[in-house]
Amino acid sequence: MIKTGIIGGAGYTAGELIRLLINHPEVEIVFVHSNSNAGRKITDVHSGLFGETDLLFTDQITLEGIDLLFCCTAHGDTRKLLESRPIPVSLRIIDLSMDYRIAGEDNPFIYGLPELNREEISTARFIANPGCFATCIQLALLPLAVHSLLNRDIHVNAITGSTGAGAQPTATSHFSWRNNNVSIYKPFTHQHLAEIYQSLARLQPDRQGEILFIPVRGNFSRGIFASLYTECDESTEDIMQIYQTYYRNHPFTFVTAQNPDLKQVVNTNKCLLHLHKQGDLLLIISVIDNLLKGAGGQAVQNMNLMFGLDETTGLRLKPVGF
Repeated sequence: MIKTGIIGGAGYTAGELIRLLINHPEVEIVFVHSNSNAGRKITDVHSGLFGETDLLFTDQITLEGIDLLFCCTAHGDTRKLLESRPIPVSLRIIDLSMDYRIAGEDNPFIYGLPELNREEISTARFIANPGCFATCIQLALLPLAVHSLLNRDIHVNAITGSTGAGAQPTATSHFSWRNNNVSIYKPFTHQHLAEIYQSLARLQPDRQGEILFIPVRGNFSRGIFASLYTECDESTEDIMQIYQTYYRNHPFTFVTAQNPDLKQVVNTNKCLLHLHKQGDLLLIISVIDNLLKGAGGQAVQNMNLMFGLDETTGLRLKPVGF
């Protein structure tokens, strides 16, 4: 059994991660850390897990005796943790914050997008889990980058559910503001752009053009629906073949001929991609669940790869339906 600990256990992402891990056949959760909820039942915060676990939150972090640590921490806190105490040499870490997503000389983390770095992930000690928008957008673009077809500006409009803003209420996440409402935030400057540019540069170093990204707050709880378009001279048939070939051995990313709905991926670890050509413009639609393929589900997918398990173990989840 893989003995795991979770830091930052009170948020939405941690709640989904706990749900996946308590039902994973090869995992034992040793502790779930939360300073503000120490001593309380997990189900006092994550009420959807009632009847599935008797675990309590703890304010203690004991790194000895576990195989893997998940960091569902605020940005900056994982780095502080690693710099504040010795890390057992046998301990593996999956960080769901953005502390280590950008490569650097002092960064020992592998970027954890399986559709890009599966081989590196399978032998890694430390994984930086990608951001939710970054996952959705990169999966839409990776096949084009591999074939050096990203040579113009890429226009991206992506709408995300309120869970993407975290569990702590804010002026733009409480129900009375979010319901029956849509708004744009961080146009052209969203923090996930850096990791997207990094991945595309690895696949197509001479890529031309900018990524013009407009993030949108949606009036729903979970999921990301992204629409991207760029100029592309290739035929519809060739583009379809490029995408199907790239993802043929990746079990959670699918190319569909039907225009997808968000509900097809909510509560799953799937990404659905749809391609549409209009003249010299290529439209790509990409949809994921921000809490699963965009966070906790992808973290479990990475864990499976790190420990030599089937990539899909514990992740064959059903969509919510209608």
